[in-house]
Amino acid sequence: MTTATAAELEAAWAERVRANREQVDLVREVPDHDFYAPVSSLFVADPRRTGEEALEVLLALTEPGDRWLDIGAGAGRYALPLAIEVAEVIAVEPSASMRNALRTGKSEHGLANLRVVAGAWPDALSTLGEPPVADVAFIAHVGYDIEAIGPFLDAMEEAASRLCVAMLTDRSPASVADPFWPMVHGVERVALPALPDLAELLRARGRQTEIQRVERAPRTFDSFDGLATFIRRQLWIADDGDKEQRFRTALARMARETDDDGWTLATPPVGSIGVLTWSPG
Repeated sequence: MTTATAAELEAAWAERVRANREQVDLVREVPDHDFYAPVSSLFVADPRRTGEEALEVLLALTEPGDRWLDIGAGAGRYALPLAIEVAEVIAVEPSASMRNALRTGKSEHGLANLRVVAGAWPDALSTLGEPPVADVAFIAHVGYDIEAIGPFLDAMEEAASRLCVAMLTDRSPASVADPFWPMVHGVERVALPALPDLAELLRARGRQTEIQRVERAPRTFDSFDGLATFIRRQLWIADDGDKEQRFRTALARMARETDDDGWTLATPPVGSIGVLTWSPG
C-alpha cells in the first residue's frame, strides 16, 4: 500500500473544499455576506462554564505566563476562558459580527489581556509582529473549508514557539445539514475534510501528533425556529421559496423537542471531538 505524500494530501484537501464551495454556488438562493451575522449569538458561551470536557482538555494544555493565539476566535467560546487562565490571548477573527460579540465578552468579563485582531489567516500573521508571536497557536473548528491548507498550517507553525493545537470534529460541523441536501437540493452534500484528514496530513508533513478525544454532545437550540435558522444557513436557501417549504417539511419529521424544552435533531451527527496537538516544525 502506497502512503500519500503531504503534497498529494494537500491537493486532495483543496479539491474537496473547492467541490464543496462550487456545490453551494450552484444551489445558493442567498448572497455570500458576513456568514455569521444572523447567528453570532449562538456562539457566545460563559467563559467560566464547567462541565465541557473539550474545554477542560484545552485548559490543561496551558502553562503559566503563556501567550495563546486563537485563530478564527469567533465570539470567544475558547478565547475568553483562555484569557482567564493565561497571560495573554491574541484573538484573530475575520467576521465583524463575531468580533463585536468577542469585544462584548471581553468587556463584560474584564479581560484586558485579550487582544482582538481583525483579519483572515494566514494574512493576519504579518500584522502581528515578528514571529513567533505566541507560545501556542490554536484553532477550534477552523480549517475545514480552507482550500490552501498547507500555507495555513505553515503560518500557524511559524506563529508558535511551543505548541500547535487544533480542536476539530470527525466530520465538519456543517455536516449537520447533510441529510437535508438530497431532500432540499436533490443531491448528496460534498463532505469537507475534518479531523482524520488533518491528522493524516500532519503525519505526512513529518509531525508527531497526539489526539485526545472527547464526547460530541448533540447541539440543542432554544426553539424550533432557532434550529431551523442554524440548519438553513448550511443549505443556502431563502426563507420564502419552494426549497424552504421542502426544508420545513423535512425538519418537522427530523427534529425533536428535548426534556428541557430545547430542540435538536432526532438523529444528531455521530462522532467525537478531537484535541490534536503537535510541535511546530
